[in-house]
Amino acid sequence: MSEVLSNDQWLEGAVTTVQLTVLGALLALVLALAFGLAGTSRHAWVRVLNRVYVEFFRGTPALVLLYWFFYALPLVGFRFTPLLAAVLALGLNVGAYGAEVVRGAINAVPKAQYEAAIALNFTPFQRMVRVLLPQGVALMLPPFGNLLIELMKATAIVSLIGLVDLTRVSKNLQSSLGETIMVFSVVLVFYFVIAQLLQLFVRFAERRVDRMLGRRGGHEPSLESVAAGAPGAGVTG
Repeated sequence: MSEVLSNDQWLEGAVTTVQLTVLGALLALVLALAFGLAGTSRHAWVRVLNRVYVEFFRGTPALVLLYWFFYALPLVGFRFTPLLAAVLALGLNVGAYGAEVVRGAINAVPKAQYEAAIALNFTPFQRMVRVLLPQGVALMLPPFGNLLIELMKATAIVSLIGLVDLTRVSKNLQSSLGETIMVFSVVLVFYFVIAQLLQLFVRFAERRVDRMLGRRGGHEPSLESVAAGAPGAGVTG
């Protein structure tokens, strides 16, 4: 048992898992903001871009994307390192779900806020940056926290293309030491601890945003309406 717990491979696997989580989350965040905001545009062709991206990557398994980037694209001249292929697959997949969260959060901001910004003669950019987006961020954070944890758990698939993450380490140790129950119990604990740390980070961010907005448990749209992309702000009208 001590040999399992003290093995240096756990640290290597944990670093790879965290690295993939951070890089994949950054890519997913950029894509979510870009395509989520596109989904609130007044222009139909911009909203079409949102739907194409969301429907395609939300309907495509991350594992298939991973295989596509790592095994298929090199056949036509596009080669990716295992790390880059994994980040692209995870980021594109989770970013599609995040784009719907962003779109729903912006549309869930009370319509009166949007109308007040118009009354103040704000430009569309000012309305988005100074009024809608700051309030939308508070609504996005809880669903984003869930997506972040899902992304972290999805990193387990990268062992299939040779990256030494926690899942690969657990399989290597199980094969070499024969301690099946102990090894897989340890890897479960690793994933659980990382998930809890990510959740603490998201809750800290939620409290900071609430303080910045001066909120004290006010009346806000439900998370269900945000995740579903409920209308409300009228920014697409």
